[in-house]
This record gives sequence, structure tokens and C-alpha cells, in this order.
Amino acid sequence: MTDWTQHTARARTWFESLRDRICAEFEAIEREAGSDASFQYKPWNREHEGEAVANGGGGVQGLMKGKVFEKVGVNVSTVQGEFSKEFAGSINGATADSPGFTATGISLVAHMANPHVPAVHTAEFHAEYKAACDKHDAEYYPKFKKWADDYFYIPHRKVHRGVGGVFYDHLECADDAAFDANFAFTRDIGDAFINVFPALVRKRMGLAFNDAEKLQQLQYRGRYAEFNLVWDRGTLFGLKTGGNIDAILMSLPPEAVWS
Repeated sequence: MTDWTQHTARARTWFESLRDRICAEFEAIEREAGSDASFQYKPWNREHEGEAVANGGGGVQGLMKGKVFEKVGVNVSTVQGEFSKEFAGSINGATADSPGFTATGISLVAHMANPHVPAVHTAEFHAEYKAACDKHDAEYYPKFKKWADDYFYIPHRKVHRGVGGVFYDHLECADDAAFDANFAFTRDIGDAFINVFPALVRKRMGLAFNDAEKLQQLQYRGRYAEFNLVWDRGTLFGLKTGGNIDAILMSLPPEAVWS
């Protein structure tokens, strides 16, 4: 029998370790830019109608506002409980009669001060992710890249949000071996991020930019905000399960423009 309690603990420990590595790297970049900005951490517990949920779990929100990272949040959470009957029907593997859930994960959103610093992915990033995917299955990269293209699409704007990446969820974990394989893949994806993104930031954070380029960045942020508030499944999941509002909306940019 699969021991989900043990698997959750393993995943949580690794996500917390990844968070610590990412935050240390980002703070080092701020130091290199002459800034003393650092992450501020705020723990939270899952709530229902304003009251803490017994044994409902929670998380830690990490937030930094600096010279290079205008606003960056790195959150780790582990929550458990039951979906509402209405929401359970929209979640893979859950039903109104079996609404229990456990979820652990890491979320990261970085809004960069310099519009030439990629907020998400570039060609180098795709190459790193492809290499991580190919270690596990040659079909993963094209499959999950298309999944990202389809998911990060804003229907009411008829545009894609960014230049893509990889996206996947609901991987089959029928037994311990399947979980181990999927968890190893997820760890490699996390390592790929920290292997390539800080280098991209250092490469571009000193580039000059003009007012038109900054305006374009702020307009792009507006599209990003629309997607997260209207279409993003993670935002909906957090709101429907009593997540911390500040942590859920941490992803919103510090400044955006609609014009």
C-alpha cells in the first residue's frame, strides 16, 4: 500500500530545501547589485470562514522587494482537508462522496525591475527543461511544453501568457515506484530552474532600458494579473480550500498598466 503520509513528508522537505536554495541565490544577486533586500517570512494556517482548521496544515510565505527583484515571492505549503461537494466534482480523483485531499508544493513568482530580465522563460530555459525532461522520457518535453502553451492562454484576450515552458499535473502514482519516478522528475525540474534562472538574471540585470520598454513590461504584467485572477487553477484551488489570501495573491505584480 502506498504510504501517502510518508510521501507528503518527503515532498514537503524537498520543497522547503528548494525554497531555501532559491531564496539564498536571489538574496546573493541583490547583494551583487548593491542592495541589502532579503526575504521576509510569514507562516500561515489554513482557515475556514475565518477560523483556523484543526490539522488543516498551512505554509510559509516568503516575500522580498529589492533592486533587481522588484517583487518576488516563494511560498511552500502543505494542506489537507475536504473539498466542498461542489468543488470536489471539478478535481481529478475527488468526488462528493470522497472529498478528502492532501497537497504540498512550492510556488514562485518573480517580477523583475529590469524589463530585459525574463520573468519566466527564455530559449536557454527551454533547453534546460528539455534536458531535464529527456532524462525521464523523451515524450515529456513536447507533451508538457504543449500543455503549458494550452494552459497559459488568455481566452478573452486570445493571446498566450508569455513564451511557455513546461506544465503537468495529475501524473499517475498507482504505487510507490510510480511516485518515486514522478517525484524524481519533479526534483529535476526544480533543479533545472535554479541551474539556469539566476544565471539569466545576472546576465541581463544591468542592461539599459527605456520608458517604452518599461511600459511594455507593465502592460504584460496586466495580462498576467488577468490570467491569475480569472483562469489560474492554483488561485482557485487556494481560494476554495481556505488558503492564505496574501500567499495566494502574492503572484500579483507590484505595478501594472492597462492601456
